[in-house]
Amino acid sequence: MAGDNHAVAGAALPRHIAIIMDGNGRWATKRGLPRTAGHKVGAETFRTIAYYCKDLGIKYLTVYAFSTENWKRSADEVGVIMALMQRYLLELMELMARDHFRIHFSGDLTALSPNLQKLAQKADEIARSLPDDYCMVNACVNYGGRDEILRAARKYAADCVQGTRTPQDLDDNLFSSYMDSAGIPDPELIIRPSGEIRLSNFLLWQCAYSEFYFTDVLWPDFTPAEIDRAIAAYGQRRRRFGGVTQ
Repeated sequence: MAGDNHAVAGAALPRHIAIIMDGNGRWATKRGLPRTAGHKVGAETFRTIAYYCKDLGIKYLTVYAFSTENWKRSADEVGVIMALMQRYLLELMELMARDHFRIHFSGDLTALSPNLQKLAQKADEIARSLPDDYCMVNACVNYGGRDEILRAARKYAADCVQGTRTPQDLDDNLFSSYMDSAGIPDPELIIRPSGEIRLSNFLLWQCAYSEFYFTDVLWPDFTPAEIDRAIAAYGQRRRRFGGVTQ
């Protein structure tokens, strides 16, 4: 489904959009379907939105695919999500070079199945071989913002113990290089569908000066036109970064 391109014509596009893909379960429940049906439709929505963002010229797209807290869900639901992840990962690996995508993963992947870990590693290897100007899709899997910060702090502390760093070296830029998102600019725009108005432990370090866009639309119903609306709203913001507009 095409977006309403006149809504973003002439607008300053964010370089990096991040999306909390929320509402799959509620979408299915409202229709008398099992929650897993919502995840299947939501996966197709992800494909549509990823391609649309690429076609718009968005350089980075980060999606919250599976959080560190999502393991609390039923084994059936988690199993379906992981199977969908594997299916789409295999597909994207085949299409990256042709369709000008690069895939990156954020999160603690050690909790995933060995097969998924191998696929994620292979996808990262392919991505590193592709041109830097290809659209990067950053999938946050077994990800939590606090967990990411803790893992980065542990890595930095280990380097201090090894003598390659000192506590006095640490600043924002250096600490960012220890994060899963190292080398990826912070998102200018974070979108959350589903009517919830919170971050849910998403990109807590990177969101310091992000603009937020909330909508009641559930993720499976999210269309390119919704991206257009979010970008149009973003274009009306005045990003001062703590300063004063002249």
